[in-house]
Amino acid sequence: MSPRLALLAIFALLVANPTSAQDAGKDYPNRAIKIIVSVPAGGGIDSITRIVAEKLRQRWHQPVTVENKGGQAGNIGSEAVFTAEPDGYTLLATVPAPLIVNAALYNTLRFDPTAFVPVSVMTIIPNALTVRPGLPVSSAREFLDYAKAHPGQLNYASQGNGTTSHLAGELLQRSTGLKLVHVPYKGTAPAINDLIGDHVDLMFLEMAAASGLQRAGHLKILALATQKRIATYPDIPTLAEVGVPNFQSETWNVIMAPPKTPPAIAAKLNAAINDALNEPDIRKQLDALSARAGNMSPAEVAKFIEAERTRWTDVVKAAGIKIE
Repeated sequence: MSPRLALLAIFALLVANPTSAQDAGKDYPNRAIKIIVSVPAGGGIDSITRIVAEKLRQRWHQPVTVENKGGQAGNIGSEAVFTAEPDGYTLLATVPAPLIVNAALYNTLRFDPTAFVPVSVMTIIPNALTVRPGLPVSSAREFLDYAKAHPGQLNYASQGNGTTSHLAGELLQRSTGLKLVHVPYKGTAPAINDLIGDHVDLMFLEMAAASGLQRAGHLKILALATQKRIATYPDIPTLAEVGVPNFQSETWNVIMAPPKTPPAIAAKLNAAINDALNEPDIRKQLDALSARAGNMSPAEVAKFIEAERTRWTDVVKAAGIKIE
């Protein structure tokens, strides 16, 4: 098609569809919204999604339901939303994997992770390097020295292949030259059970869970996987401080919409979700979990996800990780 014909075709579409992108969200929402969570019920993202759903219900006086579609590292739930109508009434709440690494981990996906319309990063939770109570180290520096002196003898737990904790362990090896053995579990609970039972040596764990286990004497937190220390735990150093530069691993939860969802609808959802997460009662709950609200615009969400995708895809490829 010539450039002139292409311009005429675009003009014809505009004439046939005079409703602007701004108008697309004018009457939204006027019926029930469904948020599909890409993991089973009970986890952190499930909890925060239900809090957000209730706040949206109160704001818009429309039903907002939450449905869990776990399986295949988030692929099943993601596919369900990918094929939904792009009208803002079916949304995806997901952990990072389906959006940033599953394309590199799986031979085939039945959705395009880059085609979802970004809505909101709900929460970002720092991860921490934790070790079993019986490991003979008391600081991150001691751990690094001990691990270097025992190559291939320490193992690290994860919630499964391709999860945040798995990739953080791979990044640690890549950044330090350490040789560790990966032990994947089917979820967080069994991994933690073996960590606190002295059956595995270390694990990257969300601070929301790690802090309580440390207070109970079940594990030791050695360092944060953040660029800066966090105010709620000022005495815990970052890995960067002990010689692992630019190390960062955080667990984040995001809301996405199906491809081709109008920007006006994404913007309206973004504003409502950000407002909800900044209400005093919700901020208090997030602080208790060492979590922070994303507070990003849709454009900022897109940039954030793309940066995460680039960083962690590099780790997956360098480690040769694949899931059949």
